[in-house]
Amino acid sequence: MVQKILTQLENLAFRFQYWYMKPKITREQIGKHFAFFHPRPTGEIVLKKFYDRTRTVLVTGCFDVLHSEHKKFLTAAKDLGGKLLVGVEIDIRIRQLKGPGRPMNPLKARLSNLRQLGIADQVFALPKQFNLPEDYKKFITKLHPDILAVSNSTPFLVNKRQLMKSIGGKVIVVLPHNPYISTSKMLQSKKYE
Repeated sequence: MVQKILTQLENLAFRFQYWYMKPKITREQIGKHFAFFHPRPTGEIVLKKFYDRTRTVLVTGCFDVLHSEHKKFLTAAKDLGGKLLVGVEIDIRIRQLKGPGRPMNPLKARLSNLRQLGIADQVFALPKQFNLPEDYKKFITKLHPDILAVSNSTPFLVNKRQLMKSIGGKVIVVLPHNPYISTSKMLQSKKYE
């Protein structure tokens, strides 16, 4: 009986307060058991900012002769938020991938050039054993990035998506392929000048 009377008094007090406040309400949200004076999803906002700061974005590549597409690619990857890690292929691997006469710049110079751009949080050489799928899987599993940022011309995209999914991450294509700009094309055009 006492509980019932208290509940009715509480309802009456709420109605009176709400009637008094209603003309003054702007963005506030008020109900019987709550009052939100900043009706924004602050919890979601804080969690998103925390995730953006703590997630890891990985980019890998040769980065032999830096050009505008490399900068666009790295900037787009950095814009995903979090810490941007850039793994750079070693000289021997580039010779295997691109052929004799490559790389144009040794590993040390490529690492230095990428660091000087100031886009990446960390730049490092990829492991020597990196040409087999098992090597790539071991590296990705150990590093455990949240996102693998790629261009849409990246080889083995399906495999990379499966691998990232297996560790709870994802692949995001951050840049479409520009067929007119590449290190190989730049070097070919210099041969004919």
